[in-house]
Amino acid sequence: MTGSFTYTPIGVFRTPYLTTQAIPKPLGEAPTADAVIEVDPAYADGLLDIERFSHLLVLFAFHQSTARPLRVYPPGQTRERGVFATRSPHRPNAIGILTVELTRREGTQLFVRGVDVVDGTPVLDIKPYLRHFDCRPEATLGWIEGDGKVKPPP
Repeated sequence: MTGSFTYTPIGVFRTPYLTTQAIPKPLGEAPTADAVIEVDPAYADGLLDIERFSHLLVLFAFHQSTARPLRVYPPGQTRERGVFATRSPHRPNAIGILTVELTRREGTQLFVRGVDVVDGTPVLDIKPYLRHFDCRPEATLGWIEGDGKVKPPP
C-alpha cells in the first residue's frame, strides 16, 4: 500500500488532564470527565443541528504518542496483544475515537462528558452517534471477556 494523508484539526479538546499520567485509567470503566471541544470558527457552519444529538463520535489525534509498536501490554495485563486488538494510544496512525455525551453547545464550544484525553488534544472530526448504526448488542469482547479482569456492563 502506498500513499499518505494530511489532516487538519477542526478543533481542540479542553480537559482537566494536563498530562497523560493525570488521566484516570480504571480497568473496564468508561471515562466520565467533563470537557469542552473548541471547534475552530472556520468550521462553525458544520455544527448546524449538532445539539439535537445526545452523543457524538469524536476522532482525534494521539498527539503525544510517539511509540508505534504493533504489540502492546494493555493496562493490568501481563500478556502482549496486537495493537489492533487494543485501545492503546500507541498506534501506527495515532488516531483515537471517543463516544461522548453532548451536554450543551455554546457557539463553537461543545460541552461534553466522557473523555479521557489530554488538554489540547487535536480533534480531527465529529460525527453524531446513531444507536441503530453504532450500537452492536451482538458484539463480543474478544480477549477482554475471556480474561475475567474486565467485566462488561450488564
